[in-house]
Amino acid sequence: MARPLINIPKRVKRGDAFEIRVLISHPMESGQRRDEVGKVVPRDIINSFFCTYGGEEVFRAELFPAISANPYFAFSARAVETGLITLSWTDDQGVSGFETVEITVE
Repeated sequence: MARPLINIPKRVKRGDAFEIRVLISHPMESGQRRDEVGKVVPRDIINSFFCTYGGEEVFRAELFPAISANPYFAFSARAVETGLITLSWTDDQGVSGFETVEITVE
């Protein structure tokens, strides 16, 4: 399963924009390479990534084979209320992952 490195502030002032940064450790095999014996290495990429804040979607990405290994996402959201930020992703093998981070709005 992919391992994420997440950087989200724990506390933010109400109305302020804050940055969400996520690095997901995943090999991202494009399906275009061949192994030592000439057999095609099956495609295995993270094909979707979602972020919700307080139950509302704030970011979505659909990924394709040209993406590099260990994809990095950086985007902003506006602090509205204290709540959970949920990050989720799925790869071509059907493996899903998610992490939640609580943010406090002051």
